[in-house]
Order: sequence, then structure tokens, then C-alpha cells
Amino acid sequence: MRIYQIDSFTDNLFAGNPAAVCLLDGEWLPEEQMQQIAMENNLSETAFVRLDPMEIRWFTPVAEVDLCGHATLAAAHALFAHEKVQARELIFQSRRGTLKVAYEGDLLVLDFPRDHIYPVDFTDQLDCFPEKPVATLRGTEEYLLVFETEAQIAQAVCNLEKAAQIDLCGFIITAPSSREGVDFVSRYFSPKYGIDEDPVTGSAHTLLVPYWQSVMGKDTFHAMQISKRGGTLYCRAEGDRIKIGGKAVTFFAGELFL
Repeated sequence: MRIYQIDSFTDNLFAGNPAAVCLLDGEWLPEEQMQQIAMENNLSETAFVRLDPMEIRWFTPVAEVDLCGHATLAAAHALFAHEKVQARELIFQSRRGTLKVAYEGDLLVLDFPRDHIYPVDFTDQLDCFPEKPVATLRGTEEYLLVFETEAQIAQAVCNLEKAAQIDLCGFIITAPSSREGVDFVSRYFSPKYGIDEDPVTGSAHTLLVPYWQSVMGKDTFHAMQISKRGGTLYCRAEGDRIKIGGKAVTFFAGELFL
């Protein structure tokens, strides 16, 4: 089986978010085997892509998830750059519906469904960070905690043991950016799914963009995820879709023997 490891949402190796991409010419492997491969890769996500028809699934080291942005970007990069796919746009079928990826200039742009977010009470189970957020919201799979400053996001330490007990997948924390030309920053934590901190989380921006759209009154954003590896995203809201753009670089290409 052909396998690639791609660093997503960066144009530098050893930055952004690494994802493995496994390409399947035939039927899906058994779920248990895909989970074992993801555990062996030991990355936040491994994407499995069926080529005909084109379908995509994502596994963390401990579980399958319904949506993953950086591994979808990685899969598109592998198909365009290494598999020499000639289509102008890739269309993947997934558990969260139809996902599209196309080049816009030198950016790969994800076309994802907009998440629905709404405010919730700040309860004890959400008290997983040293400081209290100024707003608490939730989407389909994550809680969104809003803080006042970028420094609070950079310095935040998540209580991982407590965060693993929440009823959703994880936490997104965010604040306006203090950097020139950057609109907002974020970090993402999902210890429940074996990801203490995800370096760059494309799918989180299906919540982040609608939130900051409502606050800032605009549709286009330059965002940064300020994890240790860090990543850059260029986002825009288009109706019920969120476009999430970024770059990707290949770390390795190889073969997997089963």
C-alpha cells in the first residue's frame, strides 16, 4: 500500500500538522486493521483514501473520527503532487458529507460544511484551564472557549486528565491576535481521542470562522494555530460552507507491507 506523511498548513518541514495518508486501490481494510495502522503511525491522524469511488476516513491512534481538516489537506497534496491526479478539484465522500479540495493559487483550499455553534453555560466539567473564558460555546463535536488575549492562548495549560472526561471530542481555545495581519489565534486539545494537543486543526475552523465572523463582521480571515509546531490558515465563510486554505509539504513517500 502506498503511504505518505505530509506536513499540513505549512510550507516548512517539521512544522504544521503531520498526517499519514494511506491509499487504497480496492475495498476498505477491516476497521481493526486501519486502527492498528493509525496506532503504528502514532500521528494525530491517519487518512485512508479509497480512490474509486473517492472516499476518505480518518483515524487517531485510538479511534475513528468524523471529520479532519489537516489530513484531508494532506490527502489532496499526496494525490495532486505524487499520484498526479489531473482533476481541477478533488471530491471526497465522508461521514460528514461531501468534502472538496482545490488549488487557489498556491494554496490548497478545503470546502467544508459550516458548523453550527451556540452559547452554553460554563460548568465545572469545562473548567480545564487556569483562567476563565469570556465566552463559552459548542459546536457538533467541540467546545469553543474564547479568551481576551493571545497571551492567554499561548500560555494556557490544559488539565488533560479532566479534559478527557468531557462529553464532546475536545476543546478549541481562541482569542483575537496581537500580530499584524492575523485576525485570531487558536489551540486545540482532544485527550479523549489520544491527542493531548493537535498542532493545527483545520476542522476547528468550521467553528472558529463563524464565531469570529459574528464578532468581527467580515467573511475572510488570516488565522494561526499557535501550538509548538504552529500553522497558518486562510479562511473565508461562503454561506453554509467554510473555505480553509493552506500549504503542505511531503516528509516521506513509501510502501506499507501488511
